[in-house]
Amino acid sequence: MHSVFHAGETALQSAAGSRERLAEVGPRVIREEMPEQHRGFFSSLPFVVVATTDPSGQPHLSMLAGAPGFVSAPDGRHLQIAGRPAPDDPLDALLTPGARFGLLGIEAHTRRRNRANGRVLARGTDGLSLGVEQSFGNCPKYIQPRCALFDPDWRAGAPAEKRAGLSDAERAWIRAADTFFIATAHPSDDADPAHGVDVSHRGGPPGFITVDGDTLGIDDFAGNNYFNTLGNLLLNPRAGLLFPDFTRGSLLHLQATAEILPGPPRRLLLRVTGVRHHRAALPLRWEDAG
Repeated sequence: MHSVFHAGETALQSAAGSRERLAEVGPRVIREEMPEQHRGFFSSLPFVVVATTDPSGQPHLSMLAGAPGFVSAPDGRHLQIAGRPAPDDPLDALLTPGARFGLLGIEAHTRRRNRANGRVLARGTDGLSLGVEQSFGNCPKYIQPRCALFDPDWRAGAPAEKRAGLSDAERAWIRAADTFFIATAHPSDDADPAHGVDVSHRGGPPGFITVDGDTLGIDDFAGNNYFNTLGNLLLNPRAGLLFPDFTRGSLLHLQATAEILPGPPRRLLLRVTGVRHHRAALPLRWEDAG
């Protein structure tokens, strides 16, 4: 029987003093299938965040959005998504049958978030079929309350701009951000469900991310001590980052390499190696729920 945690995660759990407890509770909180509560939760959302890797192992992530119900869970082992990334989104070409995926559903105004990891089973013109191998919830810490609503009148913006580094405007955007998402992956693409792709939320007050040129810094706030993100980065330092613009509906996709600095507090440095800025990317509007 495979452990629900891999060597990178358990190393950091041991350093934090949580390894013994998580060895006991891990199999209960990280399940092989989605409970009914998670299935209903995903079906109620207007967007999910999805991640995968390219052939080199570089993680990529994006948001998929639609009217609530565009994600459905016919049973605890399967998710259906009625929609695909935009044709110019790298994720679209990568979400092919057999590819690893990580998926996060988050409802910020209620501070609920649940995750599902597994493999793409099929894709067609109308969407994606996903096979779930790990299902688990997360604590509600650091989620900034806002409500996402599907906008049926949305019109797509211009094609995405691609660059090697950040512009001054993008650095200001990141400094003012209170939310971003990070995708990481275990370096081994094998049959072990713990060796998957993970996508996680990070949040805090504006200014919780520092920006020095093309290097971002964030303190590792205490959470559930699973160390899914940092455990992956310990073994594979490549990451994908996603910053939503909740006013204009734009998305800032970044590729980065990570360095974990010991604490306290433990700190994560992310050196940007690629930028993709997509304006008016999502059919969503956001309302303050503070």
